Amino acid sequence: MAMERTGSGSRALFPKAPSFTVEDFSNKDFIVRDFVDDLAESALSSNRRSGSAQQAFDPKPLIRTFENALQGLGSLSEELQARESDLLSQVRRAETQHDQTVDTLGRKLEQSIDQFEALDLTLNNPNENERTSRGEGGGNIAVQIGEKLEELDRKRRRAQDANFLVQCWLQVSEYGELTLLQNIQLNGGSENKVRCAVIAHQLMKISQRLDPVAWGHSNGLHRNGATNGDSDTMEKRHNTREMLEKFCETLEQDLLKQFNNSYRKQNFDDMKECAKVLYDFNGGASVIAVFVNQHQFFIDRDQLITDEVTMDGETWDQLADPDSEPPGVEPSLQSLVDEVKIVMQEESFIIKRAFPYYETVLIKFIQRVFQQSIQQRLEMVLEKANTISSLAFLRSLHSSRSYIGALVEDLKAHGLTEHPEPCSPQISQTLDQQMEELFVPYIVGNSYIEREKKSLEELFNSLLFKYNIYHSRRKKAPTGFMASLAQQTNQLMASAKDAYLERLESSDLTPTQKAMMLRVAGVQDTDKNKNEIEVSETEGVLTTANAKRMLTWLAESVRRTLELGSQSDTPKDVAILLNLLLTNMGQVYVETALEAALEKATSQENVKTEPDLSYLPSVRPAVTISSMMNRFTNTVLIRLAESNTTVRRSMEAQAKMGIESIEKKAGSIMKSTVDVIVNWVSKSLATQKKLDFLPKDELSIIESLQTPTCTQICLFLSKCTRLISQAVDGANLEVFSSELALEIQRLLFEHFKKFKVNATGGLMVTKDIAKYVATLKEWPLSKDVEAAVELLTEIGYLFIIGPEALRERSRNLAAAGAASSVAAKKLVKADFKAFIQSRDDARSIGVQSVLSSL
Repeated sequence: MAMERTGSGSRALFPKAPSFTVEDFSNKDFIVRDFVDDLAESALSSNRRSGSAQQAFDPKPLIRTFENALQGLGSLSEELQARESDLLSQVRRAETQHDQTVDTLGRKLEQSIDQFEALDLTLNNPNENERTSRGEGGGNIAVQIGEKLEELDRKRRRAQDANFLVQCWLQVSEYGELTLLQNIQLNGGSENKVRCAVIAHQLMKISQRLDPVAWGHSNGLHRNGATNGDSDTMEKRHNTREMLEKFCETLEQDLLKQFNNSYRKQNFDDMKECAKVLYDFNGGASVIAVFVNQHQFFIDRDQLITDEVTMDGETWDQLADPDSEPPGVEPSLQSLVDEVKIVMQEESFIIKRAFPYYETVLIKFIQRVFQQSIQQRLEMVLEKANTISSLAFLRSLHSSRSYIGALVEDLKAHGLTEHPEPCSPQISQTLDQQMEELFVPYIVGNSYIEREKKSLEELFNSLLFKYNIYHSRRKKAPTGFMASLAQQTNQLMASAKDAYLERLESSDLTPTQKAMMLRVAGVQDTDKNKNEIEVSETEGVLTTANAKRMLTWLAESVRRTLELGSQSDTPKDVAILLNLLLTNMGQVYVETALEAALEKATSQENVKTEPDLSYLPSVRPAVTISSMMNRFTNTVLIRLAESNTTVRRSMEAQAKMGIESIEKKAGSIMKSTVDVIVNWVSKSLATQKKLDFLPKDELSIIESLQTPTCTQICLFLSKCTRLISQAVDGANLEVFSSELALEIQRLLFEHFKKFKVNATGGLMVTKDIAKYVATLKEWPLSKDVEAAVELLTEIGYLFIIGPEALRERSRNLAAAGAASSVAAKKLVKADFKAFIQSRDDARSIGVQSVLSSL
């Protein structure tokens, strides 16, 4: 240590210890490795200066340097710990002081809240109790002072307004001037304009009372105390009414001009101010009229209103063609409606921003759009459609109603001024009302359904024209029951034919509709006398294609009726359409064909030649058409009338009666057909020769399959089978075939009892019966009838088996109580005995023993 304190020129024996401070370690670039390297470098460099380069490594300088560094670091660590302890003490003292401050502020806040609540209770509930009467008295006083101040302010304003009003009146009545009002007007601003308008109205009322002469009341002044001596004064008075009206008119025109200028500039705030002033001035009628009448949409549409409807001729022809799909709404009307939709949505936004009473303005705008633009175009479209045909008019009316109805629903959903919310109830009601008013002239009362009825009648009469001519010319049956049965149908058929011819000659029939009626009827316009045209047999045949066309036309009419007619009138309307369907399709079309078939069937019952059953195929389409008609009636028409019980029941009864009439006539045809077939089979059996079953030549029996009578009958029955299957099917065919087979079986039973049969003839009987049975079994028979037919085979065996076999079969006969073999499904004794007695060996001992055993 003594050596370290030597002079500066001498060097110490040991190097100085390294010195460093806290700032050295606080530097962000401090690296521990570099710090250690520096210490080591400082120790080694001093060692190099003290000795030669060849000197051995000496660790002592490093040890002393690092020991000194550790001592310095220990001193710094103690210093830092002392500073940290001091800082922690300061933090604890600051936290304690902060907690005390928060507690103090919290208590002061609670006191402020309590004082505020007490003051609030005092002001709002002054009479609650007497404990806080002092505070309550202060609250009452504050409220009373405020009310008195407001009342005084109102009185002051009223006094000022009255004073100003008197000054204005004196000015206008004495000097004929309105300077004060004009000054207010020139000041501008919404409030000044409103005040100016209000004062002008009040001056008008004062003028009516104090200046009756200006309003045409000559005796008014005398009632208000004036005498004849005041005539000079009266002459000096000015015409206050005229002056005030001119001022009001000028004020109104200025406001309207300002409104228009603001509208062009899209200054909605100024528009709203003007609209508000004009509403206070005259209810807003003038500004609404200016906004609506001068709208560019109406100006442009007024120029286009004279344009013709734009649908081409081919589209009009399609519209008038009942077999084509309606082409939709007329293009010019469609364009207008689409434009209305866009304009309404855009203008509703402007109306809401420009008018404080926007609903009133929107209602006026809607009324103008519907009553002017849409109505005029709709009338033009319908007038044009009416010149095409009645069907074109109805289709145009329906498509227009549907398209405009879609517009109304879109506007309601859009909301207009309430967008994006739905429309207000008042706007929705206005839209519905305008929609209804557009179409009221066309659907009021029974006018619409009468148009539908007339159109359908024209179509049905056209389609059935040749059919009616054919059946009106066919040879009628003799007078009697059948003629009286068909009398009503014949009258309807003749009426329909005459109505068609009369309509063709009508002067108000359009060329397009005439061409359509001729096309549907299949008649050429070159035919001079339509009633004398040639018709083929196919024109008088029922076809389901025609029935489908009629039902398609009717279904389209029902759809239009539902959408165009009122809901309360729907039952009555569909009842009219049902009556039209039953009359034209049921009576004129189906029943006419059935009556023709029935007349032919009746005429064939007693013919001498083979009967012609070609009328049978007409039954099948009649049944099919009646089924289609019945299904359409029950699933569509009657369901639409459920809201009216009386009408629905009447329709059900009417439909039931119509279907039963068709079924009754179809049943009569099939019953008559059974009689025709049975009569002809009976006549054919009567031609059977007596010797057919007593042959003497066995070779001829072997060569021939059946007797000629059997062959003829079976061929006839095969023809009947084909025609019957074309007339009925399913269960009806089985019932008819079973009934016919039973009748023929009875005939055959009785037939074979009439002939003597030898052993060889028994073979022929067996062949004939086998042929009869095979022919009858070709028909769809019930099980009982099929068993009865099989019973015929027993007859053939009875003629060819011996006595012992006969005795065996006699043991299996039906009970004694059975009336007939057919009913018992087994041979009864009487029939068994009759057949045995027809054998040529019936008198032999063996056969007689069998008969005696019975």
